Amino acid sequence: MSHDLMSVSTLNTQIKSLLEATFIHVLVEGEVASCTYHTSGHLYFTLKDRQSSIKCVMWRSSVAKMKFQIEKGMHIVIEGSLGVYTPRGEYQFYAVHIEPYGQGALALAYEQLKEKLKKKGYFEMAGKKPIPKQIRTLALVTAKQSAALHDMLKVIEKRWALVSVTIVDTLVQGSHASQQIAQSLAYADGLGVDVIVVGRGGGSTEDLWAFNEEVVADRLFEMKTPVVSAVGHEVDVMMSDLVADLRAPTPSAAIEMILPDSQEVRYTLAEIAHRYEQTIAQRVQQVEERLTHLSQRLKVLSPTRRLNALSEQFDGLGRELRRVMRQRLQHQEGRVIPLKKQLSDQMGFMLEQKSQAVGYHLTCLKSQDPLLKCRSGWAELSQEGKVVPLSTLQEGERFYLEDGELKLEAQVLKRVVYTTR
Repeated sequence: MSHDLMSVSTLNTQIKSLLEATFIHVLVEGEVASCTYHTSGHLYFTLKDRQSSIKCVMWRSSVAKMKFQIEKGMHIVIEGSLGVYTPRGEYQFYAVHIEPYGQGALALAYEQLKEKLKKKGYFEMAGKKPIPKQIRTLALVTAKQSAALHDMLKVIEKRWALVSVTIVDTLVQGSHASQQIAQSLAYADGLGVDVIVVGRGGGSTEDLWAFNEEVVADRLFEMKTPVVSAVGHEVDVMMSDLVADLRAPTPSAAIEMILPDSQEVRYTLAEIAHRYEQTIAQRVQQVEERLTHLSQRLKVLSPTRRLNALSEQFDGLGRELRRVMRQRLQHQEGRVIPLKKQLSDQMGFMLEQKSQAVGYHLTCLKSQDPLLKCRSGWAELSQEGKVVPLSTLQEGERFYLEDGELKLEAQVLKRVVYTTR
């Protein structure tokens, strides 16, 4: 047997050593044929051109540093080294950095995230919260020692010093800045302020990139308090600018946009006060003229005046009534005298008739006098106040005998009945 005989493992190991020693740092460009983001965080993809393809892998630590995601059909440039997976004898490219071909990675990442957030409805105007017209409390989410904070406080002092300001210190640059910005926004949202301003001063795209991260966009969309994004200069448009309720070109401009100018407010108040004074003076004059008119009408329609007029009218009617009554009495006076004589004659005649009737009735009354009815030896019998016939009395009964002069109580000792033929 030949002395060059070797095992499969030995061969693969030698190939691995040769390839990895030769292709230590390589740049390769091509089209993404397929790609898979594994749950472990690793990225597996295939890069191809017209004639061939190569399997590639990027470990989780490198994937975390990427600002964009690769997609099938994307033309990219990968940087890394060649290696061999000895158990299967397969070689693959180990990528440590990926850039879009002919385009910056940050620009591509920006466009990818913008499209993603647009589909989620983060930019819809219907979801924007209105900025209150009257702001009493304000939270500034920015670096405590930054020039942006100094500029905002200076503008606040100049424009509207009455507002209560809370400063929420946060990182605004660096790899951990996006997470801290999101946390600071959540903290500010719980303060109960009227408005939150988040931002920083100018800088490079890399310096401002924390405000383009998805974690910041998610937090801004979930905020209950209206938020103003003021990042960089006017030409810088961050993802936070698109998601926030209001975008300001600079931090100073943000304060100018949401707070009133105290000088303008004073001028406005003075003008309003002047207009009110004029309006009140006009109203007072109108009321005075109306009162004068009503006073004149009151004199004309005064109850006292009307009562006096009615009193005079009543007196006149009284005089007229007395005059008419006198005339009628004088007219009737000639008829009264004959009527008086006629009445006197009639009354005399009627009195004579009544006297005769009284005499007649007296005679009748005397004839009915019980005293005259009682003949000598006769008496009236009664029991319990009632006149009874003698025949009704029984032996032993008590009764009364009464004539015109005397009343006796008696008792039937014996009863004798006489028979008649």
